Amino acid sequence: MSLFLIIVISIVIVVILAAMKIYLSNHIYYESRRVNYIEREVSALREEKKMLKNQVQKLKFKNRISDTIFDINDSEVCE
Repeated sequence: MSLFLIIVISIVIVVILAAMKIYLSNHIYYESRRVNYIEREVSALREEKKMLKNQVQKLKFKNRISDTIFDINDSEVCE
């Protein structure tokens, strides 16, 4: 009887440990997928930031050029 009890307890312990391993493996897998998704988002946002900075620089340059053209035109009108 005691041998049977030891075998049953051993099987229960093995099943519990296997279930814990499966749970942790699945949890790690899904967390790594989430991390990869977030890393892709960060990369895309960094690229978008670069594009927006370039657009801002182009607009600043365009604005400076148009301001100087208006300044030149204003000075010609005043003369």
